[in-house]
Amino acid sequence: MAALAEHIGVDPKTVERWITKDRVPYRRHRYAVASRLGVDETYLWPDALTKEQVTSASGSEIVTIYPHRWAVPRDAWGRLFADATSEIGILVYSGLFLAEDAGAQRVLADKARSGVRVRILLGNPDAPQVAERGADEGIGESMASKIRNVIVLYKPLRGIDNVEIRLHSTVLYNSIYFADDQVLINTHVYGVPASNAPCWHLRKVPGGEIVNTYLESFERVWDGARPLQPGE
Repeated sequence: MAALAEHIGVDPKTVERWITKDRVPYRRHRYAVASRLGVDETYLWPDALTKEQVTSASGSEIVTIYPHRWAVPRDAWGRLFADATSEIGILVYSGLFLAEDAGAQRVLADKARSGVRVRILLGNPDAPQVAERGADEGIGESMASKIRNVIVLYKPLRGIDNVEIRLHSTVLYNSIYFADDQVLINTHVYGVPASNAPCWHLRKVPGGEIVNTYLESFERVWDGARPLQPGE
């Protein structure tokens, strides 16, 4: 408690009142505490912001909206992962375009070796949800084949510490690619290939709720997925 008080420049008794008497700090102090603890201020003080403030902050999370995933500059994917300092996450059915990108794979490998946690969620090629998505996109069994191809392409990553790959059997409403607080969301549209669907570039900001919504979704899928087994 004393160390936290010293870091943000307040008396330790002030911090004690925040904890024991449910006092809400001034916003500059809320932000400083949240930054120090590595969490969002609304996690510590859910009622601190008005709905209007939350709406305003959430709007600030939107960096760019691309009309199609293919419109995202190719080097943007590499930059997204290259800037990661603690965690990278990928949630897709196949994400073949990324697995085929040797540069992106090299960045993922380098980041994992440097201590960044890399988690990749692929669709279970035998799951009915994957078959349904293949039918929706008009490619049928090719969706499962793409996933099996990606599993082969990611083989060099599987032997690196800090890289974890799991297979999920969920209905995806969007693909998620994140590196720390930067996120790319590729929406899924019925009958439209993912490459032609819109892609949002988001950045987490204090008080915003959009990025947290997607990151929490990633965690739910991760918790329900199974690890990719040796030999698969």
